[in-house]
Amino acid sequence: MIRTLAVENYRSLHKLVVPLDRLNVVTGANGTGKSSLYRALRLLADSAQGGAVAALAREGGLPSALWAGDRKAEATALRLGFAGDEFGYAVDFGLPQSGGAQPGGAPSLFALDPEIKRECTWAGPVLRPAALLCDRAGPAVRTRTADGGWHRSQGIRPYDSVLSEYADPRLAPDLLRLRELIRSWRFYDHVRTDAGAPARAARPGTRTPVLAHDGADLAAALQTIRETGDDEALDAAVAAAFPGSRVRIADHGGRFEIQLHQRGLRRPLGPAELSDGTLRYLLWTAALLTPRPPALLVLNEPEASLHPDLLRPLAELVLTAAEHTQIVLVTHARELADAIAGEARRRRTDVNSVELLKESGRTHVAGRQGLLDEPLWYWPKR
Repeated sequence: MIRTLAVENYRSLHKLVVPLDRLNVVTGANGTGKSSLYRALRLLADSAQGGAVAALAREGGLPSALWAGDRKAEATALRLGFAGDEFGYAVDFGLPQSGGAQPGGAPSLFALDPEIKRECTWAGPVLRPAALLCDRAGPAVRTRTADGGWHRSQGIRPYDSVLSEYADPRLAPDLLRLRELIRSWRFYDHVRTDAGAPARAARPGTRTPVLAHDGADLAAALQTIRETGDDEALDAAVAAAFPGSRVRIADHGGRFEIQLHQRGLRRPLGPAELSDGTLRYLLWTAALLTPRPPALLVLNEPEASLHPDLLRPLAELVLTAAEHTQIVLVTHARELADAIAGEARRRRTDVNSVELLKESGRTHVAGRQGLLDEPLWYWPKR
């Protein structure tokens, strides 16, 4: 489980160290940095796929993503990291020293690509020299081997991560485990529910333990829960949101389609007839009741398009999912945060409430403004 998330110089997140727990609810006014925190987590996940540099380039390059709150202390490095019970990871992005020029001196069309200047993984919750598992400085990489020694190599490209290039089970078994852990993280952000949404179309159905990021395989995911997951929890979630209702999956020659049977109606409602809020709630049901829980599940504004009456059933779903996976939920809706807190009290469990505030262009966590209020964190030095 991740215990600490650290971000430095990413948009309004100048120096932010956030403690995390099993269930984390991130709130705050508009513009306080909630979306930046969500995107920082996604960038960390992209590192394990070798896609963090490309993701930053899509944001306009490193200069567009860097914190720009104080001209006297202009940021030149973007740092992301996390630490947990088993592993920690930190990556330091910087501007190309050559300005992005090609080896022959000609200007490069990839001048917006940042370079990875420093990258480390370690065992345990705090970076210490004795706990290092992989240490990358520029092109030089050393990885801890299974016998406790070090394997040294040169030549990693400045835009490649050690997580994607050096996960050799013979030379770096712990690095491989960390990479697969990060790759198991799951993100859902503003899944479409409009008339042309993928979730409304009948599609070929196969066993689907993990809902796709766009919700296209919703019908198959719900049927998978019914056959191999928690069938009773699925029925309870639908009944709590829509009393007297039940979800069935129709099979039209191998193409699956959602049908919502409601009390008093002679026929079920098909996917094209469902309201945006109803469809979105069913999407969150499939995501949260997955038969294959990830190490980390991150939801960004799941309350969008939901009727206020659906917030409490959604809170119950979130608490149920938190029994099997770590959750970070980012929300604009105080009502949803309150519903989750109330359900947590009823179940006698804890919620880590993270309220973000913004002052002088800097985001910080409410009630944790001093260094002594933050979890212990060290960045690897360049």
